[in-house]
Amino acid sequence: MQRCASSQPLVEEIQAEEEEEEEEQEVFQETGGVNEEQVGPVEEASAQEPDGRPAPVEHKNGKRAEAGPGVADGGPRFSMFTWLMVVALLGVWSSVAVFYFDIVDYDRVLARAQEFRMNFSEVLQGKLAAYDTDGDGDFDVEDAKVLLDQRRFRGSSERIRTEEEKKRGRRRAPGETSGEAETNQTKEKTSKPEVETPTQRAPEPEEDGPGAEETSAAVPLPPLDDSHFVPDDPTEPGQRYEEEPGSIDTTGVLVEENQPEETEGESGRYQTSSKLSQEAEAEKPPKAEPEPEPQTGSTRPTESRQAADGAAEKTAEEQKEKLKKKKPKLLNKVDKSIKSEIDAAERLRKKGNLDLALKAFDSLVQQHPLSPRARYGKAQVQDDLAEKLRSNDLLQSAISMYGEAAELPDVTSDLLRAALKRRAERQQFLGRMRGSLATLQKLVDVFPDDVGLRNDLGVAHLLLGDNKGAKKVYEEVLAVAPSNGFAKVHYGFILKAENKIAESIPYLREGLESGEPGTDDGRFYFHLGDALQRVGDDSAYLWYERGHQRGHFASVWQRSLYNVEGLKAQPWWTPQETGYADLVRMLERNWKTIRDEALAVMDRSRGRFLPEEENLREKGEWGQYTLWQQGKRVGNACQGVPKTCALMERFPEATGCKRGQIKFSVMQPGTHVWPHTGPTNCRLRMHLGLVIPAPGCRIRCTDQTREWEEGKVLIFDDSFEHEVWQEANSYRLIFIVDVWHPELSQYQRQTLSPI
Repeated sequence: MQRCASSQPLVEEIQAEEEEEEEEQEVFQETGGVNEEQVGPVEEASAQEPDGRPAPVEHKNGKRAEAGPGVADGGPRFSMFTWLMVVALLGVWSSVAVFYFDIVDYDRVLARAQEFRMNFSEVLQGKLAAYDTDGDGDFDVEDAKVLLDQRRFRGSSERIRTEEEKKRGRRRAPGETSGEAETNQTKEKTSKPEVETPTQRAPEPEEDGPGAEETSAAVPLPPLDDSHFVPDDPTEPGQRYEEEPGSIDTTGVLVEENQPEETEGESGRYQTSSKLSQEAEAEKPPKAEPEPEPQTGSTRPTESRQAADGAAEKTAEEQKEKLKKKKPKLLNKVDKSIKSEIDAAERLRKKGNLDLALKAFDSLVQQHPLSPRARYGKAQVQDDLAEKLRSNDLLQSAISMYGEAAELPDVTSDLLRAALKRRAERQQFLGRMRGSLATLQKLVDVFPDDVGLRNDLGVAHLLLGDNKGAKKVYEEVLAVAPSNGFAKVHYGFILKAENKIAESIPYLREGLESGEPGTDDGRFYFHLGDALQRVGDDSAYLWYERGHQRGHFASVWQRSLYNVEGLKAQPWWTPQETGYADLVRMLERNWKTIRDEALAVMDRSRGRFLPEEENLREKGEWGQYTLWQQGKRVGNACQGVPKTCALMERFPEATGCKRGQIKFSVMQPGTHVWPHTGPTNCRLRMHLGLVIPAPGCRIRCTDQTREWEEGKVLIFDDSFEHEVWQEANSYRLIFIVDVWHPELSQYQRQTLSPI
């Protein structure tokens, strides 16, 4: 018992010591250090190493820290947060110093970066020249199209080959004996195509071609490159700065009217005046090239695979040849040496930076005066600026520059053609028809076998009113190309203008039936139908209907060609419907004054009444005495009828009608006027009866026939078909007054071109 009692205080003492050690351990963890009283003696013994250096302190986490001066425990003097703050402050002050004291030249840095980008672009272009597929010396978007198509076909062949390799190494199918498996594998080996696919054939190096050593690269990189530029399409929308003369009137004479111009892409291609035909061509989707069908299984016959590979390769070659034929060669040796500068200037032009582009091309012309492409580019910029600024002076400068580009030595044939064609078109636009004719004649002399250029030359003769010269040109074209539809319709038109009605019909009909570009024109439908009517052929209205369906005519009856859409259309009108009741009342109240002045002119100077020159009469005599035409007085015509002119001056809807006339019309007995239509729907025509013998004088408009009365006004829309008979015993005299269509706005009346 005593022994047990003495052991109990010992146990309690041990437990008290353990609790005290636990408390010391907690204090140690909280303070991160040790108790000086507990380790004092040990520390004194081990504070120094044998060599006198401070000994590293062993921390609880097992890491050692070198003790430094003034650091009793060997821990870090500064925290991580402090160092981060120091670094941040140094960065801020450095940035402020750089900015404030302008230590870094940012402009120089940016310039060097730009220079590196341009140099890299040139290097890359040089590398990609290995993929030039059309032989023009560079890699551009057309080359990329061909290569991408080849890659697509090559991918199909690679899929076939991969499937064959899988078949060679395939496992034996369930239920298949080892003998069958060996037999199948043997068949697969023997069925391997003998003809190499495009991917199996090793690429042959091109002789004398750029980058021949690099043609084995597998994946082409097709960047956009504007190295060769097709001449501008003159049919692009733009503002015109003056009316373009030279249109052929429906009656066979030349009048001023805007006409679409020809494209420069193909010499034999022509734009027509048909809105419908232009939209149809624009909306016609391109033919899709046949693509190889994807491989869906391993059982496709070997012959089919070979045929597919051969077709793919053939299609790619055809596409390459087509691109080679279409792409014009505009650069000669001098141009190629400055190709990068030309490209940079051309990009400025295409982006609309015309002032900068003009400076760039002008600099190139000064530095390289023998570069045709530089002069052609300068002419294009001047052409664009003339269109933008509506400047005839700039356009004349462009015309001169086109000529200079074509005159330089070693100019490529494609650039020569493009420059002279554009020059001729711009000359026509300015009304310089003789200059345009001379330019086209030069083109024909340089390219005598180009039928399209000869057709252009014939049109230039027509625009000059030289039907004889045009006839000779088209006879030459038909001698070498007897089926040329464009030449046929124009030759038929010339024959009809010579009043060779029956001879003109087969040329007009066959030309329209050919459907060639430039033949689908309302004028040719108009004249073919008119010729058929004159020979008594009822098929005339079938051609009028076809012209209506093609969008050339508003209806079979209303066949005017120069129209404003949306105007009210009816053959006969009342004064109230026109809104010109005051004008009608004035005419009817003063009809005797107007008649007496006209009769006095007939008695004194019958020569003022000029014969009708539009070839509208079948027989008889028809004279006209014109006071106003195209909104302007005709010479001193009003001196003979001063009272009539004074009366008309009060009505600008008549005197200011730029698409009409004010005139006296006298028709002798036995006269018949063929069915015909006026050129435009922008006017209405008033007839005031002055001397009307009865009976026998009548006028038909569409299917309604009426007769004149003295002192009364008839109003009709002469864009509808109308016909006149004079079967009385004496002359018929009327006063004709054209007025603007009442639905035309004031702005339209001011801006419409005269007819």
